[in-house]
Amino acid sequence: MFNSVDRLIIEFDKALRTLAATPASARPVPGGALAEAQLTDAEKRHAAALMRVNHCGEVCAQALYQGQALSSDDATVTRALAQAAREETEHLAWTEQRVTELGGRLSLLNPLWYAGSLALGYAAGRFGTRWNLGFLAETERQVEAHLDGHLERLAPQDAKTRAIVAQMKQDESAHARTAYALGAAELPEPVKRAMRASARVMTQVSYWV
Repeated sequence: MFNSVDRLIIEFDKALRTLAATPASARPVPGGALAEAQLTDAEKRHAAALMRVNHCGEVCAQALYQGQALSSDDATVTRALAQAAREETEHLAWTEQRVTELGGRLSLLNPLWYAGSLALGYAAGRFGTRWNLGFLAETERQVEAHLDGHLERLAPQDAKTRAIVAQMKQDESAHARTAYALGAAELPEPVKRAMRASARVMTQVSYWV
């Protein structure tokens, strides 16, 4: 049984790994075997910025899942969150690699986004299992819609970037389905709107910073 100091060290290590370590992927990077498309400098900058936004979203996802797991007393939910976090770690690796390939950089505000998401996830878990799962499901649904938007905005010929985004979208959809299968409650519409508003701030700022 871990004591509180052990738990604190473990959780701090998770944060450091997310923010400072180079993530690894057990699965091959989607589109990794595809040739680089002929992109203009503007198209490359735009794709790199979109992937920076997606990387930032994955940093937030790690923090959200960590916070939700910390405040959950349901072992089934904790396992579901851990599985989702493992897949999101792969997304971290894919997006970071693609940002680098496109000549971009990661968001300078990742520590801030991480801290805020951790607190939000912890708060969601305190409302109980069904609402915790509901928060997970709604988060994944909104991320799926966000990734759809990126597929529309990326250059059609940029197959490497599009393959990563498409696989991420598929994984997010699966996470949402899992949450509903475990009994997720449907969040009230004002909560959904607040989540969309906060996500909009993060995506708009991280596109540039």
